[in-house]
Amino acid sequence: MAADGASAMIERPPMARREAAGVQRKGLAGRRSGRASCVGLCLSEGECNDSMPFRIAKFLGLLMLAPAVMAQGLAERLQQAAPAASAEVLRLAADAVSCANDRQAKRLAVIDYSLPSTEPRLWVFDLRKMRLMYEELVAHGRNTGELLAERFSNQPGSYASSLGLFRTLNTYVGRNGYSLRMEGLEPGVNDKAYERAIVIHGADYVSESFIEQTGRLGRSLGCPALRQDVAREVIDSLSDGQFVFSYYPDNRWLNTSRFVNCDKPRRTGLHSAP
Repeated sequence: MAADGASAMIERPPMARREAAGVQRKGLAGRRSGRASCVGLCLSEGECNDSMPFRIAKFLGLLMLAPAVMAQGLAERLQQAAPAASAEVLRLAADAVSCANDRQAKRLAVIDYSLPSTEPRLWVFDLRKMRLMYEELVAHGRNTGELLAERFSNQPGSYASSLGLFRTLNTYVGRNGYSLRMEGLEPGVNDKAYERAIVIHGADYVSESFIEQTGRLGRSLGCPALRQDVAREVIDSLSDGQFVFSYYPDNRWLNTSRFVNCDKPRRTGLHSAP
């Protein structure tokens, strides 16, 4: 007799247990045999008659599509979080980050240098929670332009900003105060960023009062400089292995960047400036 509140256990005869186990094994064997065995390498069961090389090619094709699919979803969520930012710029940033395929990164900063320095043109995203953390002013380099950014360089001593995808490194205190080192990930475009000491730091010339006096932000020696009031917290949010994507409608960079063009074999044409 079962105790109050408990159900009685019904004991199967030994033969019944063996027969039940036999049914389970048979069902499993059936799923592993025949046409179903190749479904993992087919887009559909009907393609299982194709040759093994063809099925492998299909499977590899699906793997190659993964970054593009990931980028599309990421771009949509970034746009929802920052509707004031350019959808095209966010799409390119999503392409670059998805191509980099670093699942450890938790933050992404996007800089749109096509906007004047008097407008917020830096957005920092939390990639885990998919939310906008900061929308800020950011300065460009002295030789990149006045109000508008026009010229970019990777060369030491150019005092110009650089484009492309960067990965952040460590923080330190230098002549510009609390700063964040970065390494450029694009050869010939920004890979001399560390050598050039292109870092994120705060600056007095990044402020609304400076804009009121001069009609633009002050300019750095090539660094993306921020308002002093938010520099430390923005830097801390971006330190140690996060991404920074700097954009400008430079067709040469847009058409040759391996991060922006990660899925280039599937494109029907080259990028054009938005």
